[in-house]
Amino acid sequence: MRWRTFCRSVAVATLLVAAVGTGHSASATTSATDVGITAASAGCGKAPTLGNGTYTIQSSGKNRSFILKVPDNYNNRTPYRLVFGFHWRGGTATDVATGRTVNPQYWQYYGLLRLSGNSTIFVAPQGLGNGWGNAGGEDVTFVDNVINRIENDLCVETTKRFAVGFSWGGGMSYALACARPNVFRAVAAYSGAQISGCSGGTQPIAYFAAHGVSDGVLGISAGRSLRDQFVRNNGCAAQNPREPARDSRTHIITTYSGCRAGYPVVWAAYDGGHDASPCDGANRDAPANIKGQCTWLPGETWRFFTQF
Repeated sequence: MRWRTFCRSVAVATLLVAAVGTGHSASATTSATDVGITAASAGCGKAPTLGNGTYTIQSSGKNRSFILKVPDNYNNRTPYRLVFGFHWRGGTATDVATGRTVNPQYWQYYGLLRLSGNSTIFVAPQGLGNGWGNAGGEDVTFVDNVINRIENDLCVETTKRFAVGFSWGGGMSYALACARPNVFRAVAAYSGAQISGCSGGTQPIAYFAAHGVSDGVLGISAGRSLRDQFVRNNGCAAQNPREPARDSRTHIITTYSGCRAGYPVVWAAYDGGHDASPCDGANRDAPANIKGQCTWLPGETWRFFTQF
């Protein structure tokens, strides 16, 4: 029965928390590489103290903040998916949480909140200086601390943690793919580059990437390089995926073949520039509020995450 399985999972999670004590490394929790094995967090069954809002914690001796969005009608017996949304250079956690820079009705948490159907806890962390420099790994440690804070209070399915980000946020998602492949099940890097580092970077993780062929900020070659690292790590067959021609106003999505079971790599190349909400056809150059409605990227990302 589901409830019996859930109770066993809570017991396991509780023992894990007891074993690791108060250490901040989320990598000590259940491995996300245990494909198909559920593991509920220590917060399952507890009366929550966290809710929607902004929270401040100490991390690496600094005050760090994050915005939390808990599903409506949250049930502390239901393990929820956990999704981190990382802002771009000069952006903020509020930009990600509200979607205000594109279209607040459609683009909260990169458009994923609207698709989630109250199945997911969302987090928008705030970068230092509105960026993700990750000096000495401090931003990865911050994410560890946020995970521990949330999962000790709320009910999370710990094998279903995900990260998504655009530009520098894409670089941060990539840094987590490198450093925490046993913590996150999958990441999505939009228009990213190696700008937040890559500690580790040798283990597989499900990897989705999107990049514009005319990106003049972080060229598409940077995105290809990040992608190819996980093509190798995931044991996928090497290939040169098709990409749309400039001014074709289309996008092409390639799912790599031969990847290790449970560790797909998907590459979405689109005709456009440095853009977190690309659209096809006549809407390619539309105003942001229109692009928030016509972009195909949230749907593709959500399908990628929810296959697990």
